Amino acid sequence: MRILVTGGAGFIGSALVRYLVGEIGAEVLNLDKLTYAGNLESLKPIDNAPNYKFVKADICDFAKVCETINDFKPTQIMHLAAESHVDRSITGARDFVETNVIGTFNMLEGARQYWNGLEGAEKENFRFLHVSTDEVYGSLGDEGLFEEITPYDPSSPYSASKAASDHLAKAWQRTYGLPVVVSNCSNNYGPYHFPEKLIPLNILNALEGKAITVYGKGENIRDWLYVEDHARALHLICTKGRLGETYNVGGRNERTNIEVINRVCELMDKFRPQNAPHSKLITFVTDRPGHDARYAIDATKLENELGWKAQENFDTGIEKTVKWYLENEEWWRPLRGGVYSGERLGVLK
Repeated sequence: MRILVTGGAGFIGSALVRYLVGEIGAEVLNLDKLTYAGNLESLKPIDNAPNYKFVKADICDFAKVCETINDFKPTQIMHLAAESHVDRSITGARDFVETNVIGTFNMLEGARQYWNGLEGAEKENFRFLHVSTDEVYGSLGDEGLFEEITPYDPSSPYSASKAASDHLAKAWQRTYGLPVVVSNCSNNYGPYHFPEKLIPLNILNALEGKAITVYGKGENIRDWLYVEDHARALHLICTKGRLGETYNVGGRNERTNIEVINRVCELMDKFRPQNAPHSKLITFVTDRPGHDARYAIDATKLENELGWKAQENFDTGIEKTVKWYLENEEWWRPLRGGVYSGERLGVLK
């Protein structure tokens, strides 16, 4: 099994690559541009594995995409490369459109040209997995869950760009017959998460005695998915999912943002106690523009059809996550010091 993973130096991508190389034993080629969020240090555990290779490339470079696909001759392509931070999309939408829309088009076209040249079992067994987000569905009310048939209603430039890429992936399956499967996931968390997102940002803020920032009143609700559970799901979807179908991946762990932050503070009090509770550092700031109220995934289709089930609940996963950041300063310190120091992003002027 030869698997080309795009965005394999990112948070979810690196978890997937580590899983495929270490647990599955697949031959993996990681194609990544190495933007600010791409970090080869996240792949150190498998860096010298004989079944792992890395190519630095931009999915917006169509010629390089085609060259990489044709040289590696993958049996599967798992497409994760994307700009993903909502706050950054608010003030820098162009990068999101170029990478998430044009880049996905390039991957689909490159895969289609390669697939058209295959014959027999190689053509029959080829798969293209397009990895997306629950944010394409917009905002839920107080009840209900996102299902695979939920209409798209994106709110941010990020989610709009991902919605567009999802539609392209489905269109390439319906129009050209390319064997595509799509996945949409809830909020991921866990080790190796670039410290701009809610959980890793505020673990480090708490550790350094800085303000722990919460948007609005902290009432926005997310369904939290441990990243290693997601990696297992992606391999399963790509290998056994029905062509042309969407599979939602969620951890069934709904929490308000303030509940998440309070739990982080409790764990910091336990593992790194200070003179005062870490919750004293919580600071409420003006809400993000277009901030969706609630996301929650119904993963029944994935669970029933493919037999997947999350192994971590939020309590076990968040404790592992906090411990990991406390024990791995050598990973996050260079990022915190030289790439992103924790300032607020996405503020309209």
